[in-house]
Amino acid sequence: MTFHYKLTASTALAAMVCGGLMFNGCTKDHNNPPLSPDKLVDRSVNPSLIKALPGFEDLKITTLISSDDVLPDSPDFIYGAQPDGGAFINNPNGSGYIMVNNHEIHRSVSRVFLDNDLKPVKGEYIVDYEGGQWRLCSATLATKEEHGFGPVFLTAGESGAESMTHAIDILAPADKKNQSRTISAFGKWSAENAVPLPKDAFAGKTVIIIGEDDGDGQLVAYVTDVVGDLNNGKLYALRRAGANPSPIETDMAQGNWYDVEFVPFDDVKSSTGAQLQAQTVAKKMIQFARVEDIDYQKGGNGAGRNIYFTATGVSQGDKISPVAGKTMWGRVYHLRLDDKNPLIGKLQIVMDGADRPGNFIVNPDNICVTKNYVYVQEDGDSFYANNDHDGTIWQYNIATKESKAMIQMDHRRGDAAFNAKYNPTGFDKLSSWEYGAMIDISDIIGIPETFMINLHPHTWVDPKYKSADGSGLSSNMEGGQTVIVRGIKQ
Repeated sequence: MTFHYKLTASTALAAMVCGGLMFNGCTKDHNNPPLSPDKLVDRSVNPSLIKALPGFEDLKITTLISSDDVLPDSPDFIYGAQPDGGAFINNPNGSGYIMVNNHEIHRSVSRVFLDNDLKPVKGEYIVDYEGGQWRLCSATLATKEEHGFGPVFLTAGESGAESMTHAIDILAPADKKNQSRTISAFGKWSAENAVPLPKDAFAGKTVIIIGEDDGDGQLVAYVTDVVGDLNNGKLYALRRAGANPSPIETDMAQGNWYDVEFVPFDDVKSSTGAQLQAQTVAKKMIQFARVEDIDYQKGGNGAGRNIYFTATGVSQGDKISPVAGKTMWGRVYHLRLDDKNPLIGKLQIVMDGADRPGNFIVNPDNICVTKNYVYVQEDGDSFYANNDHDGTIWQYNIATKESKAMIQMDHRRGDAAFNAKYNPTGFDKLSSWEYGAMIDISDIIGIPETFMINLHPHTWVDPKYKSADGSGLSSNMEGGQTVIVRGIKQ
């Protein structure tokens, strides 16, 4: 969510996938040795902007990169505002690592190179405001090892119903202004993420789940019988199963499983976003209150058929009253797909902010799922009147169904010097900072229970951060930060 402070495409995609396969063939030759834990130190001149909450005191939080950092091999690079969807890989062309992140408000994607010690040394933009076209929110890196195709960075545009999803080769030379990398077969949506399921979920198929981040949002599925084919599959959206199915979100209650099915859209490539939305109404597809992020359970053996997604929630203009038929505080859903058929399954609510209004999840946005836990990141800058806390990351235990508040934004409101820099306008509402991607990087760096987390400290503004992508088209002046947290259970 944005804080309102405020060749042909098919040929290019085919070439990208083929090129990605060659890169994947090289990665094993260039994997880094396991990183020593003593290398997880603060790498930024800016302090961490989050803190561990009671019960999680053993977490080790270190800074990786922030907007004030000057990288030795690219001193003019500015790590821009609102780092959101991202990826983190071993550098297949040498030692060290590569981190890729959307910068939502700049409509751009940065690529940062890190050395063997996890120190950022060089940065550049591989998509800028012109090439991104729409706000770029969450994203997923598809890889041959996990998904059966790639590497390809699927980054979703979210600036209204006519936005599209890009497929970016993160290993290719920067091509910042290229607008031809959109995927017409995915349709047009105000999309938050496009998440391919792991290759063992449905053998011989590629299934990609897309979230429509609108007040009348849908959970969408792209399905193809050719692994890695992003052009010729079919597009569907989720509906309650049975006669005369209700499309109303709040007709579903916590504690129940609901039979659901994905039903097809017609004429996807030739339809506008508005026309696709009209089909969702006519076909009684479920109208969720903003499907923001999506992830699947890890662990293999078909665990990836367990999909978790957030409905962030909407309210009336008074920030107190709900909208009829829609979750207000937000929900987290669990979709369990059939073992053989990706178009049918069962749906349940696993977290509901209405259980403890203002004291539990508030506007859940980004989500990260491991083998045993679901990590839910709040996007509380809707500024609901009865919210009682700053932006929080919640840990949901899949086995016990217990939820715990784990990490919170650290505003240090009593520190005048800190606030002179990170809140120069004196903006005083709770939850004015937001989370971006949370990514498990344990297997990449060789240190268990280690995650990367992106942060949007919206009140941190400085003219020197303006148009960080170099396009000259973005007037946003916010800073951004990425941190590393060790000790998060998998």
